[in-house]
Amino acid sequence: MSQKTVVIVEDEFETAEMLAEMMRLIGFQVFKSTGGKLAIDLIAEKKPNAVLLDQMMPDLSGLEVLDVIHNDPYLCHIPVIIVSAKCLPSDLRRGLEAGAACYLTKPVAFIDLKQAVEQALDIKTPLAGQRNSGPLFH
Repeated sequence: MSQKTVVIVEDEFETAEMLAEMMRLIGFQVFKSTGGKLAIDLIAEKKPNAVLLDQMMPDLSGLEVLDVIHNDPYLCHIPVIIVSAKCLPSDLRRGLEAGAACYLTKPVAFIDLKQAVEQALDIKTPLAGQRNSGPLFH
């Protein structure tokens, strides 16, 4: 069995490194991108098991990247977890309606990220949760 992979799309270096270390701790091989356009190419090349996606980036927004992923027949099966500082109910709703498997707000706790990734990879039916008491699932 090969190692699971994740692509982290995050333009802030420290946040990307923190998320990468968390993902390595739970056994993932990590690939990182600092922008949306590069992320789309990286996701298409690596075809990861999951994507951690920031919403606010300098070139394409996370929602634009999510749209490209969901409209590509070779990528649409990959669960995308949004990890964003945008935390208004309307932001969460937009992210989930756009197709994110889960929406986590920064700063994200290790246990919440671990649970979100594990559940997104095993997701069979929509789950519900509350912000600040764990991840929010679609």
